[in-house]
Amino acid sequence: MAKIGTKNKTQRAAEAAVEGFRQDLGPFVVAAETTRMAMLFTDSTQPGNPIIFANDAFLELTGYAREEVLGQNFNFLMSHGTDGDALARLDAAFSSASRGGSEICYRRKDGSEFWSAIQINPVRDHSGSVVQHFASFVDLTYHKQEQSQSRMLIEELNHRVKNTLATVQSIVWQALRNNSDPAVIRDAIESRLFALSRSHDLLTRKNWEGVRLCDLIKNALEAFGVANGRSEHFAIAGKDIRVSPRIALALGVAFHELATNAVKYGAFSNAAGAVQISWTIEPLPNGKEIRLCWEEKGGPTVTLPSRKGFGSRVIEHGLAHELDGTVVLDYRTAGLICRINFPLTSGAYDG
Repeated sequence: MAKIGTKNKTQRAAEAAVEGFRQDLGPFVVAAETTRMAMLFTDSTQPGNPIIFANDAFLELTGYAREEVLGQNFNFLMSHGTDGDALARLDAAFSSASRGGSEICYRRKDGSEFWSAIQINPVRDHSGSVVQHFASFVDLTYHKQEQSQSRMLIEELNHRVKNTLATVQSIVWQALRNNSDPAVIRDAIESRLFALSRSHDLLTRKNWEGVRLCDLIKNALEAFGVANGRSEHFAIAGKDIRVSPRIALALGVAFHELATNAVKYGAFSNAAGAVQISWTIEPLPNGKEIRLCWEEKGGPTVTLPSRKGFGSRVIEHGLAHELDGTVVLDYRTAGLICRINFPLTSGAYDG
């Protein structure tokens, strides 16, 4: 590449060529110089289609000075890994007498990349021979970024839908497996889908960027009247952390199951009972761990159930799987204790 401030023979020839066709195509060249669209002229009579004209918009787009551009081959800005098919379309556009173009990823002088739609048109002399090519550039970088973001959002939405459908399938299957009464089955399914819906609504209000654990707990317990007018029946203790959508949905269902059990048999079934929900962040050799505890007190005497129902299976197995952690239900006489441990990196954020 030519150094700034020097002029080699190729550059001088390029500038002379510009003056030549400036006189032939005067108004068009003046328009090309002043337009906001990035434009080039190349010499089609020379190998590599060297650049003989670059307007200010092209220099602004690429970050180069004019003397660094004149005399360079047309593809000197090409980014590493440029699509071979796109290059082939460019070569075809230069080698044919008709217009053509492509979308190319280029490099600016500072090394940053940008996408551009390129349209190449032949310029003919008085005899009809192609002597130059005129190339115009439309910056597609923002458009490409939007496309990439849209693909990511679609992939994320697809992932969320699959996870939600898997949860719904499990809810329905467990309800049908453990009951034969249609009314009981309907209630089991509806209540859990309602819990799932509440978590979805909370995440939607937060643009699906995760939610605070305190907000998630209050949202889950509000359906039981605990967070609205009965706050003396529960207490929250712990540094508020943010959890990912996947963790929020799993914990939302789990809190619903724990609260449902507490209303039927535990601390929320009488006036004296209360639940404390607390958590700490503990260091591990390879990271940190969230240790969350649901502890009931003041309710009826607890006895170990003769069989595990759907709720306990959801908590002990489904929740543990979603959190990549461990869940233990401890049926103490004084009240149920549920311990939930999972790594901070699995979708919770300290801050």
